[in-house]
Amino acid sequence: MLGRMTRPPFHLAIPVDDIEAARRFYGEVLRFGRGRSAEHWTDWDVHGHQVVTHQVASHPGPAGTNPVDGKAVPVPHFGVVLPVPEFTALAERVRGAGVEFVIEPYVRFAGEPGEQHTMFFLDPAGNALEFKAFADPEQLFAV
Repeated sequence: MLGRMTRPPFHLAIPVDDIEAARRFYGEVLRFGRGRSAEHWTDWDVHGHQVVTHQVASHPGPAGTNPVDGKAVPVPHFGVVLPVPEFTALAERVRGAGVEFVIEPYVRFAGEPGEQHTMFFLDPAGNALEFKAFADPEQLFAV
């Protein structure tokens, strides 16, 4: 099932302008496991994948948006497909931490192939994150 698939983990390095703010956000709000780190970078265990926050002098944030299901989706973005209960808990935790949603949690493509829960928000450096969940995990690549 979803989240139990055996696949090679991906690696993604993202820019942040304040490593301490990134450490609080990814570690305390999102509750990702912290791995190796140095003064200007930190590895994160993002559900078995390696995401590294690297401090840089400046970061412009998303390049733009693309319309999907009537919403302005920030591009680029990344995230994880979660089971529905974990998605709901994360949405509540993010909201409770005072993080503003770019796109509030909702069901996208309702009643269509690929129906999914989705939400978008930005990290403190302006990197866009999308988390989603499928009631039917087989819909992940539905056309």
